[in-house]
Amino acid sequence: MSKTAFLTAAEGLDPVALEDIGNEIKLIEAELLKQVQSQVSLVADIGSHVRQAGGKRLRPAFVTLSARATGLPFDAARTRKLAACMEMIHMATLIHDDVIDNAATRRGRATANAVFGNTESILTGDVLLSKAMSILAQDGDLNIIRAVSSAVVELAEGEVRELECRNRFDLPEDEHIEILRMKTASFIQCCCEVGAMAAGASDEVRDALGAYGHHVGLAFQIADDLLDYRGDHAKTGKPVATDYKEGCATLPLIFLTEELSKEEREWASEGFGNGATEQDILDLCNLMDSRGAFVKAENRARKHLASACSALEPLPTTPDKDLLRTAAEFVILRNS
Repeated sequence: MSKTAFLTAAEGLDPVALEDIGNEIKLIEAELLKQVQSQVSLVADIGSHVRQAGGKRLRPAFVTLSARATGLPFDAARTRKLAACMEMIHMATLIHDDVIDNAATRRGRATANAVFGNTESILTGDVLLSKAMSILAQDGDLNIIRAVSSAVVELAEGEVRELECRNRFDLPEDEHIEILRMKTASFIQCCCEVGAMAAGASDEVRDALGAYGHHVGLAFQIADDLLDYRGDHAKTGKPVATDYKEGCATLPLIFLTEELSKEEREWASEGFGNGATEQDILDLCNLMDSRGAFVKAENRARKHLASACSALEPLPTTPDKDLLRTAAEFVILRNS
């Protein structure tokens, strides 16, 4: 993702801080370009296709921003390589998800499986994951290896748990939040902890950054789920209400069901994962807006944002600490 794209992705945030974060992302992107190279042309082509599709690159940014926020000296080249490692893991999961979902587009661009085929994409995802593991092995920090390994297991099991809950219209909120913790928050938490460990931070600082990442991860996914229903298709690059169409209950729908009459619930459940029309989707989104489901979900995301910022209290007061606050606010204010 270019620095310019990051700077224009949200309004109301400190432009100097956004530029600093964007510059760091640009350096990580250069490292990522280096790490995804392959002597196998198909791997190189698919890796390049997925990398060029962009994304906010927030996960790898949290590695280096967390290291900076400790106030301790650290090897920036090392943290950027570790950041690239974390992004390669994320890229591999996206490739595999698109194959599973038979997705034709992501972020408004053709998916790897749509261009190169399912088998080719799956195998390249495996290569990216293997390359990420190789980076960890070469780095050699056993604590980081253990943390990342555990986070990848949580991520994968979270995806399976979400699959188990597919087409459950009455999914309880606590079960949904646990899925978000496993498939999204745990990995972002790990990114922050990796940055802390790379800087040689104390357990207290590592735990503080981990708590920050946990809450940012939950806020990020809730904001993403809101964008699924009320985001601008031209900016998100995804059809509206994809989760509903695929039978995935998220907070906007969970909160809406609490406000529906018996007849309305029957109507909403009938279209859930079952070929809802565009008019059904429009009516559903209007109900989410008028019944307060959007506001309630947004407030929940902001609550996690506040908890993330509070978790940073043990860290030294520096501009880099403020960068983490800006990054957390970006999670809520982004429009794609």
